[in-house]
Amino acid sequence: MEGIKRFLLFFIIIFLIMPLSAHGKDKNIPAKGVWVTCFSDKEVLYSEKSAFELIKFCRKKGLNEVYLQFYRSGEAYYDTKLGGRSKYEAMLKASGADAIDCLLKEAKRCGVKVFAWVNVLCAGKNKNADIIKKFGNSVLTRDQHQRVSMRTEDVNESDKYYLRDDQLFLEPGDPRVSEYMASVIDEIITRYPDLSGLHLDYVRYPYPVPFLPRSSFNKYGLTYGYGEENVKRFKEKTGLDSLSMPDNNENSLIWDDWKRSQVTNLVDKLAKDIKNKYPGMLMSCAVLPSPDTAFSASFQDWPGWLENGTVDYVVLMNYTKNNQLAKEITRSALAQRGKGRVYIGIGNFLMENDPQILSEQEKIIESLNPDGIAYFSYDFL
Repeated sequence: MEGIKRFLLFFIIIFLIMPLSAHGKDKNIPAKGVWVTCFSDKEVLYSEKSAFELIKFCRKKGLNEVYLQFYRSGEAYYDTKLGGRSKYEAMLKASGADAIDCLLKEAKRCGVKVFAWVNVLCAGKNKNADIIKKFGNSVLTRDQHQRVSMRTEDVNESDKYYLRDDQLFLEPGDPRVSEYMASVIDEIITRYPDLSGLHLDYVRYPYPVPFLPRSSFNKYGLTYGYGEENVKRFKEKTGLDSLSMPDNNENSLIWDDWKRSQVTNLVDKLAKDIKNKYPGMLMSCAVLPSPDTAFSASFQDWPGWLENGTVDYVVLMNYTKNNQLAKEITRSALAQRGKGRVYIGIGNFLMENDPQILSEQEKIIESLNPDGIAYFSYDFL
């Protein structure tokens, strides 16, 4: 009987202690990141002092990830040998040394991860981007009327009804584009091995406003993907000419799936190239916040990238002052985690003069337990 009592007492103690031990563990604190633009007023790329101040600021505010812009509008803001060095030379002239090296060294000492932020398919308004100078305008994506994406080019009557982008976009279905961007990213990682990984932006097609749900509605609006090489490769693969085939549902499905796969294949190639060479590197992407809009309008299947493990995580550009909308989009996006993680990007630049709205939005998003939060951008924190 005495043995039974001791056994029961032991069982009761274990039963009481185990939950306390579990609840006593620290909760997983989500990652907190910040985007730092190459044109930042704080001139992080142009001053060692500013680089150190960024890391000091991150430590003070509990930010543990930095997305530092290395490549924008087809121009390199880093030590490049692939193309023009004018931006980098200006950085060196201002700082006297490569401020990125200083930043990475200090970030490593302080436990802050730094990612090279690369605008992949957007050339901005730069008609003289290195890739365009190398291959010509044929690397640009075009709409079904063979116009480039920038609204100031080839203006016609339809521009009264549709708002085109104000930037040039490259064609993801052109192998020359994927190879060139792979070279850019390889050069960045090789030159700066202390980076924690890559953060890809503009890995999508442009889309006008209002946008079409699929290409079977082409006669009512604009869609892209009609770059020279993409149209040619699609015809070789399917026997269909995307410029002249009937806009019926069957053709639309084949064509839209093709375009979506071109964007996915590009991301997959860039991710595999990095991880094969540098297994510890992480790959993340800035993405459109609505999975439906991303999938149908810009052909950016980021839920599929997470499901298949193509990227480690995505950062939603969930930029809005409407806190209810921020909540609904966040809730929807977090259901798409797959094998990866979902960070929520907050557009603090919109709430520079509304700190109360920003504070409320932070609390709402944190209550939904995302894998991380990121702020756009450093200048407005």
